[in-house]
Amino acid sequence: MDMNIEDMNYSADQSASNTGENGSDALEDMNTDENLAGTTHLSDRMVPDEENEKLREEVQVQKDKYLRLVAEFDNFRKRSARESLELRQTAGKEIIVSLLDVLDDCDRAEKQLQNAESIGQVKEGIQLVFNKIRSVLQSRGLKAMSSIHTDFDVEKHEAITEVPVQDASLKGKVIDEVQKGYYLNDKIIRFAKVVVGK
Repeated sequence: MDMNIEDMNYSADQSASNTGENGSDALEDMNTDENLAGTTHLSDRMVPDEENEKLREEVQVQKDKYLRLVAEFDNFRKRSARESLELRQTAGKEIIVSLLDVLDDCDRAEKQLQNAESIGQVKEGIQLVFNKIRSVLQSRGLKAMSSIHTDFDVEKHEAITEVPVQDASLKGKVIDEVQKGYYLNDKIIRFAKVVVGK
């Protein structure tokens, strides 16, 4: 990087000859020449006002659409939450209404029990009430599970205990039902509690 005196004089002479007498003429010429690349964009507009206005209108239209969509979704969310709450509060209403007839029959049966002289009439009345409640529940999709003398199935049964059996054909089968199992529309809603033979 050692520069001798001659090299310094040479580079000073070169820069003086490039700039002219006062040194600013070449720079002035370069900045004012319209044909030089990179200087013409200064005098041109980037986007005409009409196009700019059109773009602003399009942005405003899109913004309005977005705001309406957000508001519509918010209304949908609130309406869904309200409907869900109403559904939960009244989910059992249909079942309760259909069981009110059975409750009326129970009240009538209770009055008859107090005045009944024959045990046969009492049994018949109670059996009618039981049959009515079963038919109401069956019409709503409830179905009792038949478990006795079927193979023990962990998907349907809950074993309470195992008891020894003398008949070999009853081993691994349900021999007694402590609590019935039920289906609602072919879906298990309560497992049967059973006694299994071993």
